[in-house]
Amino acid sequence: MRPCIAMCVGHMANTHQDEGAHHTEKVDRQRSIAVVSEMIHTASLVHDDILDHAETRRGKASVNVRWDAKRSTMAGDYILGVGSRILSQVGDPDVVMILSQVLADLVQGEFMQLQNKEESERFEHYLSKSFNKTASLMAYSCRANAVLAGVEEHLVEGAFQYGRNIGIAFQLVDDLLDFIVSADQLGKPAAADLKLGLATAPVLFAAEKFPELNDLIDRRFSEKGDVETAFDLVQKSGGLERTKDLARKHCEAATSALGSFSHSQYRAALVDLCDTVLNRMK
Repeated sequence: MRPCIAMCVGHMANTHQDEGAHHTEKVDRQRSIAVVSEMIHTASLVHDDILDHAETRRGKASVNVRWDAKRSTMAGDYILGVGSRILSQVGDPDVVMILSQVLADLVQGEFMQLQNKEESERFEHYLSKSFNKTASLMAYSCRANAVLAGVEEHLVEGAFQYGRNIGIAFQLVDDLLDFIVSADQLGKPAAADLKLGLATAPVLFAAEKFPELNDLIDRRFSEKGDVETAFDLVQKSGGLERTKDLARKHCEAATSALGSFSHSQYRAALVDLCDTVLNRMK
C-alpha cells in the first residue's frame, strides 16, 4: 500500500502541473521514492521482529526465526543500505533530507514504545508514537513525491497531511484488528500488543470506562491474567468502536487534505484508499 500511495500522490501532483505520467524522468524519480519507502518499511519489520522476539510475520516464520538475530539484523541493515543508495540516485538533496527524517522517526518511535506515561499523557503519547512508527513513512514519502512534482508549498503540505492522516488511520485499524481478527487472518498472533505490554487505542479508550485497567497498563500487563483481563474489558468497553471512529476521522482529514489538487483519477484513487484502510481485515 505504501508504494501505491506514494506513486498516486506523485501522479496526482504531476497531473496538477499538467505534466502527467508522460514526464518519464520525473516519474522514474518518484518511483524510486516509492521503492525506497517499501524498503524502509521492510527493514523496520525485520528489526521489529528481532526486538519483539516475534515468531511469525504475514503467516510465515519471521526472519529471526528462520535465521538468527545477528544475521537478521544485518539483513535489515543491508536493505536500508541499498535503499539509501537508490535514494541518493534521485539526485535531490531536499528529498534526501525528507526521507532521512523517516529513519530518525522510526528509532524515536521505538524509544517511545519503551516509555510509561502518566494517565493524562497516554493518548497523546500513543498518537505521537503511531506517527513516528507508521505514519511518518507515508507522510514524508508523499511530501517527497510532491516536491519532485514541483507543486506549490501548500500542495506539498496537503500531500504530507494526506500521508500523515491515512498513516495514523492505518495504525488505529491495525490496533483494532488485534482484538477482533484471528491469528490466521492477521498473519501474526492475536492480542500481540497486550502480550508485548503495549497499551494501544482500544485499551486506552477502555481505561476511561474501566479505570482498573490503568494498573495493568502501568505494569505493562506483566502479571498472570492481565492480558486476558484487559482483552475482556476492551470487548465490553466500546473502545473498539471509538477506535474505528477515530480512524474514520483521520481518513476524512486525509481526504480533505487533497482538496486543493486538481480532480484526477489519481486523486480519486487516494480517496478510495482511505476506504480500503478503514475497512481492511488484515
